[in-house]
Amino acid sequence: MISELTVSEANKLISDGYIGGGMLPKLNNCINAIEKGVSRVHILDGRIAHCLLLEIFTNKGIGTAILKDEDQRFYSEV
Repeated sequence: MISELTVSEANKLISDGYIGGGMLPKLNNCINAIEKGVSRVHILDGRIAHCLLLEIFTNKGIGTAILKDEDQRFYSEV
């Protein structure tokens, strides 16, 4: 799982063919929202109980956050 992606990284995953099926429109909508001014978008699996709370109140979260290229990441993969 990828905890955080910038718009550039998301676009690269799409262009390289790693994203497909039902995730493609979700990710494209997230990118569009960021480009229209939304600061951050989170993709969560709603089938997981309390997924929103787990995303907000845990260090790494359980979903994927899409953010602007220039924004600072909350979680560092280093």
